[in-house]
Amino acid sequence: MNVNLLIHRLKRLLLSRLPSRLWLVLTGIGVALSIVFYAAIAFSQQPVVLSMLMPALDAASARVVVEEFEAQNPNIRLNLVEGPAASNLIEDLYTSSFLLGDSPYDLVVMDVVWLPKFAAAGWLVDMTDQIPESELADFLPADLEGGRYQGRLYRLPFRTDVGLLYYRTDLLEQAGLQPPETFDDLLTASRTIQEAGEAQWGYVWQGRQYEGLVAMFVEVLSGAGGFWVNPETLEVGLDRPETLKAIEFLRNTVAQGVSPPGVTTYQEDEARRLFQSGNVVFMRNWPYAYPLGNEDGSAIQGRFDIRPMVHAPGQDGAGCLGGWGLGISHTTPHPEEALQVVRFFAGPQGQKLTALANGHLPTIRSLYNDPEIVAQYPYYPDLLEVLERGVLRPPVAQYAQASDILQRYLSAALTGRMNPEAAMKSAADETRRLLEAGAAAS
Repeated sequence: MNVNLLIHRLKRLLLSRLPSRLWLVLTGIGVALSIVFYAAIAFSQQPVVLSMLMPALDAASARVVVEEFEAQNPNIRLNLVEGPAASNLIEDLYTSSFLLGDSPYDLVVMDVVWLPKFAAAGWLVDMTDQIPESELADFLPADLEGGRYQGRLYRLPFRTDVGLLYYRTDLLEQAGLQPPETFDDLLTASRTIQEAGEAQWGYVWQGRQYEGLVAMFVEVLSGAGGFWVNPETLEVGLDRPETLKAIEFLRNTVAQGVSPPGVTTYQEDEARRLFQSGNVVFMRNWPYAYPLGNEDGSAIQGRFDIRPMVHAPGQDGAGCLGGWGLGISHTTPHPEEALQVVRFFAGPQGQKLTALANGHLPTIRSLYNDPEIVAQYPYYPDLLEVLERGVLRPPVAQYAQASDILQRYLSAALTGRMNPEAAMKSAADETRRLLEAGAAAS
């Protein structure tokens, strides 16, 4: 007998013997399974949505990169959650989300100083073996190092920042002076121009008790040949002679009338506004002040330049590195897609987009000589020299507490509330106890 005919007859027999209600049930199950099947197919074709929290202004400036990434990767959508403007509040929100367990954020946008804490807590995916070395070769070394913890890569930097010494080219030329190299050069040039009546103040910097004070001091400390914490050995250098030399330079700027007495209350913008008024010769600040100083109507438009920070004889000038990078949350259900985002944002295309759109400083060396970028920002090649001499704040898991200790005692030393030697001995002792307790706990 024909096999197909036999199957057909058996099927008809089976159907004729099934109760009608059971047949309806089976039919319903079949329909339901079909719906689930096709729904699964449709769902699998929906884009993966990844979330990350950013300060509101940074989220707005990141839109250009998000749009290009999504155009090239239609299977992934990015949800930028706009947080508060203050970076410490963003850090608190990320910390809270991880402490509660299953963080809602797939990607973690990090200031460079958060990385040790987040990595030590196990909140980040280790990307060391997931990104080819060839992709990392063109990154600025110090910026890339700022994404590592105990030799492993947890953060890829997509934007950098660095402390700079701004100087008035016109005033120096008029006085027949070269840009200063050493601490004494800066003090001498300042007094010379002040005494000639060409500027009210010689030098403005960030002296208020906050993180900006620490960033500024790291540069002066490095230029004096000193160090804060050695991350490899956890040795503390705050009570060494080099630290006192750095503090002496800063105190001398006020004592000699080079810096205004109120400089110990200044943050970045107080210093910038005073420098931009045309009444100051030198300023320590971040790159954001450069385009502002050259705006139409600025008293110093076209009359200033930048260079590395001054230093002690025989030492090198250094700029403290800031900046932001991207890591992957250990709780994300989509680590592969998240890695695609990290590589695009921090890659040449993503960084070039944000540089052109927002003036943000890339962490990729070759972009500082990219013709399109240089046409828009002619000072970028000059920044490269400073960035390549960048110095990091110590990447230790207890960084926030170590920074608080240094801020308190350094402020006391600069304002005369404590003797510098006693202040730095106390700072060093407290820092050692902090690090020893952290080592014991781990």
